[in-house]
Amino acid sequence: MIRFESDYTQGAVPEIIERLAATNMEMTPGYGEDEYCGRAREKIRKEINMPDADVHFLVGGTQTNLTFISAVLRPYQSVICADTGHINVHETGAIEACGHKIITLPSDDGKITAGQVAFLNDSHYADPTFEHMTQPGLVYISFPTESGTLYSKKELAELSAVCRERGLILYLDGARLGYGLAAEENDLSLSDISQLCDAFYIGGTKVGALFGEALVVTEDSCKKDLRYMMKQKGAMLAKGRLLGLQFDTLFTDGLYYRISENAASLADKIRNAFKRKGIEFFCNSPTNQQFPILTKEQYDLLRKDFVFCDWGTTQNKHIVRFCTSWATKPEDAEKLVEAINRL
Repeated sequence: MIRFESDYTQGAVPEIIERLAATNMEMTPGYGEDEYCGRAREKIRKEINMPDADVHFLVGGTQTNLTFISAVLRPYQSVICADTGHINVHETGAIEACGHKIITLPSDDGKITAGQVAFLNDSHYADPTFEHMTQPGLVYISFPTESGTLYSKKELAELSAVCRERGLILYLDGARLGYGLAAEENDLSLSDISQLCDAFYIGGTKVGALFGEALVVTEDSCKKDLRYMMKQKGAMLAKGRLLGLQFDTLFTDGLYYRISENAASLADKIRNAFKRKGIEFFCNSPTNQQFPILTKEQYDLLRKDFVFCDWGTTQNKHIVRFCTSWATKPEDAEKLVEAINRL
């Protein structure tokens, strides 16, 4: 069976495994205070052209989201996100377990708009009983979204403006950030994201690392005492150099971008194969996640040789997800294309 169900089924890029092995017996300070974490921080700061940004390394996405969000919000504040947002549907209530309500906005494509955020926030304060409700404090988005869609530079700039006008923190979940940046229709750079968001994270777990995410905080008011919260939430890895070394490697000679392009280019081939067969899609994703809508016969035929995710049903058809990654082999993608051609 050839697996296309997710982008974290394999270990790490060889360059990381080699460096982990080569440095295995080195003795370094713990908790992210080693030279590898230091070098990785400087490389990321240089990449985003923000020398004063704080960069922290955490093990996973859920841990990063709950640690940052719980650190920057007051106890009475809530989070705004799309109804399909990862923190709302796939993190077992982690944010709400920290005491912060999630207020969802309807979305057909995984994105929310500046207008939606402005209306929700302004409606809150227009209600004479607003002090009896949780106060909107942070807007959570992801890039790419759960549906594989992308915010344009214009859309992100509009969201950023609304948040800054209303004192809301704008936080971007970048679990698959590399794949979004590599998409052909993307017009955002890492530097753009750092300028428009108050904080975001660069996903490593799904983009070439064995594990790990790099949390980047650009807004000064969000930086204070964050390491206290990391420690309290179990997010401060004792052997922190294992995280720093991986991001030091990923941001050497453009490796992070190159491996992301592999996933994007192979996803394009798969998407075009489905299109040639006249197969419709659940959403228009230009990234490494593709969501074709299959008949039962098509579904059963592809299930014989490939593993992919069930995403739902519509009109007695199967919505499924095929996911490429940094490690997807061109020959495996070609076998899937050939199977699609035979449908």
